[in-house]
Amino acid sequence: MNILNKTDLEKREEQILAPYALKSGKSKGRAHIEPTVEQSRTNFQLDRDRIIHTKAFRRLKGKTQVLSPGAAGDHFRDRLTHTLEVTQISRDLARNFNLNEDAAEAIALAHDLGHSPFGHAGETALNECLQAHGLSFEHNEQSKRVVTEIEELYPQFPGLNLSLEIIEGLEKHQTPFDQINQEFIGASLEAQIVNIADEIAYLNHDIDDGLRLKILKPAHLQDLEIWQEAVALSKELYQVTDIYSPYRFRIISSLMKLMIRDLIKNTAQIIDAQKFDSIESIYQHKNEQLVSFSAPMRAKVNQLRKSLYQNFYLSPIIQEPAQQGQQIIKELFAYYLAKTDQTPPQIRDYIAGMTDSFAAGCLMQTNPL
Repeated sequence: MNILNKTDLEKREEQILAPYALKSGKSKGRAHIEPTVEQSRTNFQLDRDRIIHTKAFRRLKGKTQVLSPGAAGDHFRDRLTHTLEVTQISRDLARNFNLNEDAAEAIALAHDLGHSPFGHAGETALNECLQAHGLSFEHNEQSKRVVTEIEELYPQFPGLNLSLEIIEGLEKHQTPFDQINQEFIGASLEAQIVNIADEIAYLNHDIDDGLRLKILKPAHLQDLEIWQEAVALSKELYQVTDIYSPYRFRIISSLMKLMIRDLIKNTAQIIDAQKFDSIESIYQHKNEQLVSFSAPMRAKVNQLRKSLYQNFYLSPIIQEPAQQGQQIIKELFAYYLAKTDQTPPQIRDYIAGMTDSFAAGCLMQTNPL
């Protein structure tokens, strides 16, 4: 039996992947020198595995995506299931474009490691607490801190000592949901794939969760052009008739198909037109986001996001627990600042790493009945 080792896998990447893909054998390396002991995995495979084995990754199952885990039932997305959906889409897209699937997977798995409890509401609250001390909180920056400083798995260095390409992918990560503190230019195509996979994942799974909760109604979607196209496609393929039946999954599947088909076609045209011949040519490109929807699809997606904001994210059923989460974070921050010798940066890292339930439990301990 021919068992492939690290060298074999690196040679395969050179032979198979696009000339502008990230290559494990040509990685920029790691911040800290390690003894070369790995013989069966490439650099990016090793990065992926290190991320999966972190405490921060396991805690994602207890952090809000839109709904606090377990609050409305067992079948709604949490931050971990969201991450897994982003990862699946990222790998598929990387394969379509003949890019490095392992690198895309590693970036996707790590992209939300720094997210606070209580979702984006919690992120806003923690940022407000820190601004009084000349500091800030942004979950993409915190994800980088998790893998470079906070996780403690190795005695020789802090963090995970990931390949620099993966760190750069986290630095460049941003979606329309995020506060933009980094220039997007200079990102690998693998990193750009994760950005748009994140957007595709949350738009579609939030529609599913919203319909399941019956906060989001068919009337909120039926006038949207992209939704009409998805319904038509699902009727053609699956004879869908009832949006609240299990067949709603087929409509959402059709919606994802429409987005991904457009993304692949438009991005392929951009890549072909630019005639990229190396990863350096990708890094030097500063004119546009290369992995992107066409202009008409972007307009449809923005229309869909607007409807989700108005009819789902801003609904009282979502906003009331979000506001409660914000209050928990603010009270915890004030308590730790007054009662401990921790500095605001230490408090930031501690609170950001909490799950929703742990944060609520900590507050109860500081205010016993």
